[in-house]
Amino acid sequence: MSESLDHVLKLGVNIDHVATLRQARYALLPDAHNSEPSLVAAAHEVEAAGADSITIHLRQDRRHIQDRDVYELRDKIHTKLNLEMGNTREILDIALEVKPHFACLVPENRQEITTEGGLNVAAADASLEETIQALQENGTKVSLFVDPEPEQIAASAALGTDMVELHTGAFANAAVEGGEEEFKLLQAAGIQAHEAGLQVNAGHGITLSNLPMLMHMPYLAELNIGHSLVARGLFCGLSGSVKDMLALMSSYSSVSVS
Repeated sequence: MSESLDHVLKLGVNIDHVATLRQARYALLPDAHNSEPSLVAAAHEVEAAGADSITIHLRQDRRHIQDRDVYELRDKIHTKLNLEMGNTREILDIALEVKPHFACLVPENRQEITTEGGLNVAAADASLEETIQALQENGTKVSLFVDPEPEQIAASAALGTDMVELHTGAFANAAVEGGEEEFKLLQAAGIQAHEAGLQVNAGHGITLSNLPMLMHMPYLAELNIGHSLVARGLFCGLSGSVKDMLALMSSYSSVSVS
């Protein structure tokens, strides 16, 4: 018996590294009239290419996305804003004021280059549930960025989150040599999350090279991809990079799972 997945897999584009490029030159000149590249222009470019949402991570150290970016993008993008955020009072207050369409709670380590692992929901204190409820009561749908582990999926469902974003980093790193075992973990986590009533998203390290295997994963709703799209965009433009990814993702609508 197989179940046909007839929905279109959505793409959220993370534009953090557009901000990284801007900050490399203009971090000390935040109000410079010639500050570039423009995050709003980048967002409009990927939206025109077919992106379903724009993802940004307002880190505590403000290494790329700045507070003003969050407000400006919320006001000027045409699709939906997904705000990645740590579970801190400071960032929560900003999220409650901005009211992004989605918020994805992630772990943060000031020494990391990028988010290195999933949120340990199973060991979280009461503040995580309080943050989830505050965001939801404010009209924002909440996702938890978690590793594909049964205890993390179960804990996420117990806290009442709307979605999980499965951390695909280990899969992406292993995909060079196959990645089958890591893919099986993602597959099992996706099924578990779906059966628990959670929307299943995925992200981290996804590229055109490793995406084909993910096209066989059941119940995916949205992929969040950033670095590889921006990197390829240097050679084929952001629009071309997004269109190439969407073209490959379009095959997902015909997937069936046992």
